[in-house]
Order: sequence, then C-alpha cells, then structure tokens
Amino acid sequence: MAERPARLDRAAFRIFRPIPTRWMDNDAYGHVNNVVYYSYFDTVVNAHLIEAGVLDPSTSQNTGLVVETSCTYFESIAFPETVEAGLAVTAVGRSSVTYRVAIFKAGRDLAAAQGRFTHVYVERSSGRSVAIPEAVRAVLDPLLD
Repeated sequence: MAERPARLDRAAFRIFRPIPTRWMDNDAYGHVNNVVYYSYFDTVVNAHLIEAGVLDPSTSQNTGLVVETSCTYFESIAFPETVEAGLAVTAVGRSSVTYRVAIFKAGRDLAAAQGRFTHVYVERSSGRSVAIPEAVRAVLDPLLD
C-alpha cells in the first residue's frame, strides 16, 4: 500500500473558492459522499479558467479533458456547510497541466480532503492533443507551485 500523503495546509494553495454543499451531496451516512469531492475539484479548476476568460465550455476550440484524479480524505464534511476549495498548479507540460486541489472546512487551516487533477488539452473537433494555449498558460503561471 502506498504511503498516505501528508495533510496540507492553506499555504500549499494559491487561490480559494467557496463552494456551498447541497442537500443531495450527503449520502446515507450523513456526510458528503466521496465522489462529490471530485465535482468540487472540477468546479474550482474550471470556474477559475472561465472567470479568467480562457475557457468557454460551449465554444472554446481547445479544451482540457480530465485524464487523472485522486483524492485523500482526512475528515468528513456535510450539508449544510460552505467549504473552501484550494487550487495550485504543480506541473505544466506541452499539453497537460496538473493541479493540486483541496477542500477545507470554512476557516480551517488543514485540508479535509486533498488531491490531484490533470487536464490534457485537446482540439474539440478532433479530440487530438494540442499544446496548451498561451492565454491559458498565462492564467496557470501565477498558480504554479
């Protein structure tokens, strides 16, 4: 079994986004289901790209597709909470970018869950890998760890 990653604090992230939990996020055990964390990761990454003006989900010619994700859980969250998603970039290649992502309970210093999220950029019409557009690189650079 692989060694469990060290629990990260807020200093490991460059930006934060509040995300309210929803009633439907809770599972039968009374906490946010593990698969929902991946939607939070997707939200923090793509909202940042959209707000920066480098992604239009409907019309962008080139777009990032998720090719790898992972998540390590440290403590439960539950509805009704507003969590804070942390985001940083750990690697940028020719066509791929790997993000460091985490979910924090509001005001807490240590991540409740943390993971990785990798996009590979492709041309929408062909699905073929392409270089990350320069405008996207300019948005990623300030997040680089």
